[in-house]
Amino acid sequence: MALKPEPTAPFHSVQYALRVLETISRHTGGVSDVQIARETGMSPGQLTHMLAMLRHEGYVEQLSDGAYVVGASLLLLGSGDNRDQALRDKLQLTLDQLRDSVGAAVYISRYIDGEVKILHYADGPTAPKVNEWAEFRRTVHASAVGKCLLAQLDHDDRRDHLSRHKTARLTSRTITNEKILFHKLDSQPPTVPVLDLQEYAVGTVCAAVPITAGATVGCLALSMPLENAHRLRQAADTLNRKAAPVLLSLAI
Repeated sequence: MALKPEPTAPFHSVQYALRVLETISRHTGGVSDVQIARETGMSPGQLTHMLAMLRHEGYVEQLSDGAYVVGASLLLLGSGDNRDQALRDKLQLTLDQLRDSVGAAVYISRYIDGEVKILHYADGPTAPKVNEWAEFRRTVHASAVGKCLLAQLDHDDRRDHLSRHKTARLTSRTITNEKILFHKLDSQPPTVPVLDLQEYAVGTVCAAVPITAGATVGCLALSMPLENAHRLRQAADTLNRKAAPVLLSLAI
C-alpha cells in the first residue's frame, strides 16, 4: 500500500526522542545535555523541549548533578514478561492524560488490512465517546478519523476502500460526492487537524491528526458534544502538539 504524505511532525519528534533515549541508555552513569546534543545532533532548543517531554513521560530522569539517566517508565517497558502489559498501561495512561488535557474523548485508530480499526481510547463522564450508531469502518468518508486515514492513502487505495464502503449520507453535512471528497483530502495539509463538523453524527464534532510511522497508517483523534464546539479548534491544536508522546508509547 502506497503512502501519500511525508512523515508528520510527531513522527519526526519520535525519531529524535528515540535517538535521545538510545544516547542516554549508552551512558549508564548519566550523561549531560551538552553530550546528548553532541551525539544526537540536536540544537539546544530542540533538546530542551525533548528532554522536558521525556521527563514528563517518565522515560528519563535528571540527577542532582544535572546528568540524565534512564527513567522508571523505560526500565519497566524493558522488563521481559511484563513488557506487553507495561506498554498497554503506559499507552492508556498517556491517553488518559491527553483526554484530560484536551477535555474530550481521545482515540487511536489505524488502517489495517483495508479497514479502519479503533485500537485504543480514553473517555470519561465529562468526555463521552462517540455513539457508534453507524459502523466506523463503513463510514470513513464522514468521520475525522476516517478522513484522516484516507488522506494518508494513495488514490488507488482510496478508490478500493470506497468501492467496498459506499459514501452514504449520514447527516445533511456528509460529503457523498467522491470527487469532492478526494479534492478535500488532497487539499488537507498533513500538519493541520482534520475536522468533522456533524458529518458523522448530529450533535458531535471531531478532529484527527496523523500519527503515521513506517508502513502503518494511523491517527489520533478526539470527539466532543456539539455544545463544546467552540473549544474544538483549540483542542485539536493541543491534540496535534501532544501527539508525539502517544506515538512514542507505540514506538518503544
